[in-house]
Amino acid sequence: MASTKRLTIMVACCVVLVGAGIAAAQDWPQWLGPNRDARVSDFDAPEQWPAELTQKWKIAVGAGDATPALVGDRLYVFTRQGDEEVIMCLNASDGKDIWQDRYTAREVTGAAARHPGPRSSVTVTDGKVITLGVGGILSCLDASGKVLWRNDKYTGVPQFFTSMSPIVVDGMCIAHLGGRDDGAIVAFDLASGDEKWKWTGEGPSYASPVVMTVGGVKQVVVQTEQSLLGLAVSDGSTVLWQIATPAQRRFYNAATPIIAGPMVIYTGQGQGTKAAKIEKQGDKFNVTELWTNSDLGTQYNTPVLKNGLLFGLSNDGLLFCLNAETGKTAWTDTTKRQGFGCTIDAGSVLLALSSDSQLVVFKPDGEQFNEVASYKVAETPVYACPVASGNRIYVKDQDSLTLWTVD
Repeated sequence: MASTKRLTIMVACCVVLVGAGIAAAQDWPQWLGPNRDARVSDFDAPEQWPAELTQKWKIAVGAGDATPALVGDRLYVFTRQGDEEVIMCLNASDGKDIWQDRYTAREVTGAAARHPGPRSSVTVTDGKVITLGVGGILSCLDASGKVLWRNDKYTGVPQFFTSMSPIVVDGMCIAHLGGRDDGAIVAFDLASGDEKWKWTGEGPSYASPVVMTVGGVKQVVVQTEQSLLGLAVSDGSTVLWQIATPAQRRFYNAATPIIAGPMVIYTGQGQGTKAAKIEKQGDKFNVTELWTNSDLGTQYNTPVLKNGLLFGLSNDGLLFCLNAETGKTAWTDTTKRQGFGCTIDAGSVLLALSSDSQLVVFKPDGEQFNEVASYKVAETPVYACPVASGNRIYVKDQDSLTLWTVD
């Protein structure tokens, strides 16, 4: 959560490993950053952006769309090489290999075969490294690369294979596993891998869970294939509240929910963008719809909330801004289509990295699209988020990982 107090925790091997919602300023320890809100606090945006970024190094790491995790001076990368999924720890300064773990992975078939590697981002927390493979294999390693536990019990997968990124909260790793119409949201003990609680029902979507607290109850908010729901972190076997979000034909729920206090904002291809307020009344939780914007929805993009404004890439590939209090469209940039992509808040600027490998730097302006700079950062498509820290920007493209710097 954005309001969570940040602390620095020292662990083995002099590696700073970050818990969910807690991070040192320079770290990007999980999907969408320390608090899963796509915000980075220490990016050194220059007053004058250079004509080109500086490429410090580029290395081949394998296929995959998973965003790396940056923790201290270590990068954790999850890819596919041949018939194996590989978890690797690299030196963040020079890209040199520190350790690897690999196992034979399920083949990706059908339309999803164009993306044979992992989509789920690495989660690094409490001295542990968590990954979820394309076939549903959930792994937990320690900081030295030793496998602590590995779960392959849930063999079903969604139509386009797994994509959600596990979250760690209160000593538990929570993941939505299984396949269409047959899913399980499971909380595993982080230390042992034992199941603590489980909710069974709808299959997983391609979105990732987040945490919110309402009425003193900490909840994990999960976007399934058919609905958005809240489960108590302490015991998620019962749904606290639920919003129907059935995806239209050929459309899929892939955007991570956005939390702002008691408000949850959710979006999807063909569904527009909506906001609801979650309130505790007695022993129950009520859902009140706040607004709907039917014109702007996203496909494989989670918008970022900044200064009461929501910025993102629409399912038409257009950068947009809408008012998060009213839901009204502020602007849409119709000059060019960006494709799929990821948008992050880098302080004085926003960074949008599109699937055509273009990094667009623009101002968080609620009046009009205000581009600052644009750079080509890869020769192959990019579906992972950029990882920004200091003057560094790490980009995982189809097969490689590159460190760019803003000099």
